Amino acid sequence: MPEHAKAGEQTFKGIPVSPGVCRGRILVLDKKESSIPKYDVAEEDLPEQAQRLEKALIETRREIIEVQRQVNEGVGAENASIFDAHLLVLEDPILIDEVTRLIASRKINVEWAFHEFAEKYVATLSRIDDEYLRERVSDIRDVTERIMNNLLGRSDAGALRKLHEPCIIIAEELVPSQTALFDKKFVLGFATDSGSKTSHTAIMARSLQIPAIVGLKTASQQLKSGDYALLDGYTGHLVINPTEQTLFEYGQLARRQVTFHEKLRDILEQPAVTLDGVRVVLSANIEQPGDAAAVKNCGAEGVGLFRTEYLFINRGILPTEDEQYAAYQQVAAALKPQPVIIRTLDLGGDKFLSHLQVPNEMNPFLGWRAIRFCLQETQIFRAQLRAILRASAEGNVKMMYPMISCAAEVDQANALVEEYKTELRKEGIPFDENIEIGAMIEIPSAAIAADTLAKKVKFFSIGTNDLIQYSLAIDRLNERIAHLYEPTHPAVLRLIKMTVDAAHKHGIWCGVCGEMAGDPELIPLLLGLGVDELSATPAIVPQIKFLIRRLKLQEAKALAETALQTDSGLEILVSSQTLARNIAPSLFEK
Repeated sequence: MPEHAKAGEQTFKGIPVSPGVCRGRILVLDKKESSIPKYDVAEEDLPEQAQRLEKALIETRREIIEVQRQVNEGVGAENASIFDAHLLVLEDPILIDEVTRLIASRKINVEWAFHEFAEKYVATLSRIDDEYLRERVSDIRDVTERIMNNLLGRSDAGALRKLHEPCIIIAEELVPSQTALFDKKFVLGFATDSGSKTSHTAIMARSLQIPAIVGLKTASQQLKSGDYALLDGYTGHLVINPTEQTLFEYGQLARRQVTFHEKLRDILEQPAVTLDGVRVVLSANIEQPGDAAAVKNCGAEGVGLFRTEYLFINRGILPTEDEQYAAYQQVAAALKPQPVIIRTLDLGGDKFLSHLQVPNEMNPFLGWRAIRFCLQETQIFRAQLRAILRASAEGNVKMMYPMISCAAEVDQANALVEEYKTELRKEGIPFDENIEIGAMIEIPSAAIAADTLAKKVKFFSIGTNDLIQYSLAIDRLNERIAHLYEPTHPAVLRLIKMTVDAAHKHGIWCGVCGEMAGDPELIPLLLGLGVDELSATPAIVPQIKFLIRRLKLQEAKALAETALQTDSGLEILVSSQTLARNIAPSLFEK
């Protein structure tokens, strides 16, 4: 914010979670706690209480699915997938068993039994010394409030549903389903007392492009509706009753941002070419067929990663071959002739089939997942491979296997592909005989064996999220060690370089589809290491293209050569940040 607060202004400092500046009247949401009835229930009436719980869970599931549908249509499948976790809460046997036990053992009504369970559940998560789990408290509250509303027959319609003029929302807390359905005509921005950058509410704000601040502590208690305010989502300042000077300074900032976004729009249809004439393939990551429109709108060259597991999770039965074919073919036809790379099912780790009995594992990220799962569950794999092959008749479909650890897995998967090609030929069903198949490099063993793997596939795609996690033995969701999750760690860079060199030696290309590909500060480093293709979420693609078009590949190569001789990941990060900020300062201006 402007350096010196002006007389008459009142400024609150929080955590900026969604960029942008807005100004207007504030609406403070008053969180009123409704009383929960408590009464004794006769023995013969206890089954009815359990039935009421089941009805409330069914209705809550219907509501969440409807919210998810609206989010999917509004801002895309990646954001809609946030509500997968909400649906899993409803399927948690502990919830049903514990509430039912309380009803039976204490002979009390379902509302009070559920209230006790929910409060205990939230309190337990809040005390856990793990940032990720604490952040999920908001998700749990979101679900439990919906269940309670349905038990009490209480309407969810509140002040947010009755907005009739633009305002800035101030609240103690906002749950993800509230944020997801904000009408941007009326919600200019929001600020909350609690929250963090990685909460689902913050993620939703960024997707909706609504300026937002969290962590204001007691602002909702000190402010009153109707005050005029300016919210700065870049620095985390909420300015109440800003002076004319403050408004003038922020007006200049807003004009610079508008100019920058106009520059981004101007390059959407232009190629991602460096200043010294090197073409970089810039693709988009998607999760649902409906995301194809976002790929077109962001200026990406097709799809570098189509995550298919979202066709499988949170449903009662497996998707059929025809259902999968329809989804893949829809994207391929919409983006033709641009390529669409479909990743085969990456089930496990943090994604599960709700209808399949997957055994509990001590460490699911190292367990029965991805290609390991598919090579054992061959009927599930067969339906998907046949669907992908059928969609390849469009001519622009490629396929890649996730979590490859050795050449034998590629051989087994390729053998199945050949078997299903034979089936389709006999059935007279068309497909691309020369469909390109690639391997994801996410495990250190795959990077080390890249020279062997490159002989068996047509391309590599590096999944940096898992590669970093597995290489450094870091669970980035564990608060105690999250600081050790270091994309620029020298070992990680050497694995990337090893993979790229092996690909080029055997005449195939190598891309990156993990989070590093969506971080503008790391793009010079990746391109300097020789990466041929980058695939990121559609929203970030224009910014990546903007940076590439201001970069000289020779500068990037010099950066990478120095990085490979540097022992400190922090030094490498600072060097890449410095180059990126020097060539595209407006990209990083706050």
